[in-house]
Amino acid sequence: MPSPHRPRLTPAIADIRRAVRGAMPASGHVLVALSGGADSLALAAATAFEARSAGIPAGAVIVDHGLQEGSAEIAAAAARQARELGLDPVLVLPVSVSPDSGAGPEAAARAARYAALEAAAAQTAATGILLGHTLDDQAETVLLGLARGSGATSLHGMAPASGRYLRPLLHIRRSQTRQFCADSGLVPWDDPHNEDTRYARVRVRERVLPVLEHELGPGIAEALARTAEQLREDSSALDDLVLELVEEICEPAEAGIAVSAGALAANPPALRQRIIRFVVESEFGVSLERVHTLAVARLVTHWHGQKPLDLPGIRVERQDGMLVFTARP
Repeated sequence: MPSPHRPRLTPAIADIRRAVRGAMPASGHVLVALSGGADSLALAAATAFEARSAGIPAGAVIVDHGLQEGSAEIAAAAARQARELGLDPVLVLPVSVSPDSGAGPEAAARAARYAALEAAAAQTAATGILLGHTLDDQAETVLLGLARGSGATSLHGMAPASGRYLRPLLHIRRSQTRQFCADSGLVPWDDPHNEDTRYARVRVRERVLPVLEHELGPGIAEALARTAEQLREDSSALDDLVLELVEEICEPAEAGIAVSAGALAANPPALRQRIIRFVVESEFGVSLERVHTLAVARLVTHWHGQKPLDLPGIRVERQDGMLVFTARP
């Protein structure tokens, strides 16, 4: 009979361990962001196994958002599971989620969660934080981005690696993480928020994706994830082009930066608008909406002596063949 600590190697266990093995850094200390749900619990168990094999220290961080009754007990149970798996250290970090942040409850919780993860990384000197996002999460993210009309940046979904954040399970289905837990004798926690249809992501998961699968055939989630991967590749190539061009066509200006209007005009719209967004984001920390980006682009493509543009956070005016960007109070 297999040991409870050494479950037999089923397909689900093999697939998830392999995914984690491919994402683990060669050295340093890693943390698993653990909620106690099936995705993060399977990730934690696979990470504990692979980290021991690779000789890499691995711990866990549990963020208690305090958004539902008994959240402290749920966090404590997840911490016990992490210790039983052999993860060390195991940190439980309570956070305060402001309902009046203006960004909505999901965005506020996400901001508080990532701030806690950054604090945990600083406390433990972790070089990597493993997140349990699956292929299903990726598909939901792409559909939500499509519905919002927010462009390729949101449609390319979540990256497998973003700074210290690693997402080994982006090619793993949610059903596989549940099977991993069942095969390993692990009991995941089912977050009631994951069934609350007040949240757009839950409606996509429970209603929209099943309808697409029924009407268009199976494989919709995989197709959306492939689309995200292809768009990330395209976006990365465009970003590299922008970085090369910006060095050639930008120059300092009084209280801001100037960009050659002629050089912008010589580039196709996709690059032109990407350069505008990049300059504004990198210099002023302002994310332009598409309507604002197009308004700036018209100073290049439809110039007839317009007055300066006053946009959120910045002013843009055309002077002597240059677009001059300056900060607004």
